[in-house]
Amino acid sequence: MALAIFDLDNTLIAGDSDHRWGEFICAIGLVEAAQHTAQNDAFLQDYQDGRLDIYAYLTFALGALAGLTTHEVAKLQQQFMDDWVEPLILSAAEDLLEKHRQLGDTLLIITATNTIVTRPIADRLGVKHLIGCEAECLEGVFTGQPVGVPSFQEGKITRLQEWLKAQDRHWDTTHFYSDSHNDLPLLQWVDHPTAVDPDVRLQAFATDQNWPIISLR
Repeated sequence: MALAIFDLDNTLIAGDSDHRWGEFICAIGLVEAAQHTAQNDAFLQDYQDGRLDIYAYLTFALGALAGLTTHEVAKLQQQFMDDWVEPLILSAAEDLLEKHRQLGDTLLIITATNTIVTRPIADRLGVKHLIGCEAECLEGVFTGQPVGVPSFQEGKITRLQEWLKAQDRHWDTTHFYSDSHNDLPLLQWVDHPTAVDPDVRLQAFATDQNWPIISLR
């Protein structure tokens, strides 16, 4: 049996949930819309260009939640899922997940998006195991600060290795599905990399390496 690992944004869903969350909190008035939108768009461009400062981004993205309780954030999560995420769910992605389930594989989502945004999405997709960037929460109140190693670029390998050490089993082989050149470190680390609707840089690299390239759109 295998460990089947999946990126989330623009891989299992048809969009970037992190960027969309920024749009959502602007729409509900949690932040000042014009300034937040400009910064949100700039960080997305940095990500796409491969030059994102992940710590600066997490501080920006999580800062809007400073002072909110877990109960307050849970209400936002539900509204976000219902109105902003559900339209992004891809039936072909659900089919791929189910294919691996039927094979008896263990499913894991690993994403650079924080788990406030992604835990409900993973639950919606029926994926128990999730590695994402973590938000600090003290006594039930979010501080607006990130904690731990961000699961971004090489950090995905670090976090995955930590997760593997905590498991009580071993898998014969590993798969990883992703759309982004930012995931090249982990794509090269696993046994079976697959490019999913890849960006231009990943498309070129995957073609050169003769990796499978698929579309879930």
